[in-house]
Amino acid sequence: MKVEIWSDVMCPFCYIGKRRFEEALAEFAHKDEIEIEWKSFQLNPDMVTDPSRNIDQYLADVKGWTLDYAKQLNTQVTEMAAEVGLTYNFDKAVVANSFDAHRFAHLAKQNGLGDAAEEALFKAYFTDGRNIANHNTLTELGTEIGLNAEEIKQTLDSDAFSDEVKHDIAEASYLGVRGVPFFVMNRKYAVSGAQMVPVFTETLEKAYGEWKQDQPLTIIDGDNCSIDGDC
Repeated sequence: MKVEIWSDVMCPFCYIGKRRFEEALAEFAHKDEIEIEWKSFQLNPDMVTDPSRNIDQYLADVKGWTLDYAKQLNTQVTEMAAEVGLTYNFDKAVVANSFDAHRFAHLAKQNGLGDAAEEALFKAYFTDGRNIANHNTLTELGTEIGLNAEEIKQTLDSDAFSDEVKHDIAEASYLGVRGVPFFVMNRKYAVSGAQMVPVFTETLEKAYGEWKQDQPLTIIDGDNCSIDGDC
C-alpha cells in the first residue's frame, strides 16, 4: 500500500510529523507492505534566499508579528520537536527558498533514496543551520546518503525535476491540500498535520484493511477440475 507525504523542507511540523508517522509505522504489523513516497510542496514559493537574515525576524516581517512573538512560537515548536527526539536550532536556521532542495529530493527518489534525502534536508535545515538552497550544501548532503556528486551537480545546474516539483504542488492543490505535512494513504484516507501516533496507527490499519480487500486473488495452480468439466 502506498503512503504519499506532501511536505516542505522548511516546515517544522513536517519533521515532527515524519517522526510520529515513523513511530506508528514501526509498530504496524504489515509495515513491510507499505511504500512511502515523498511529494513536494512549497509554503512560500516566492521566498528569497538570504543567509544573512534571522528566521525569527523573517517570520515577524512576513506575518506581521512582533519579534518576541515569533521567537515565542519557535520556542514552542522546538519543545514539541524535542518530545520526539529532534533538536531544532532556529537561531541557526537559514532563510532559503526550497525549490532546488525539492529537485534534489526528486533525484534522490529516482535513486531509491527519497526518505534518506528528506531526513538529511530536515536535519540540515532545523538542526545544523545549513543553507538548503546552496548547491554545494545539497551536493554534500547527497553524497552523504549515497548519491553521485557529479549527477547532483548536473541536476542542480539544469532545470531537471522542475516539472516534477510543480506537478506535485499542482496535485496537492487538486487534492485540496491546504497545509503540510499531508499524508495520503491508498488515495482514500488522509491525515493532515503532525498528528499524534494513534491517529496514524488507526488510519494505517483502516487504509490497509481496505487496500488488502481490493487486491486481486493470487492463484497457485495445481491439479483441478475446470468449470467445463475437464479434470
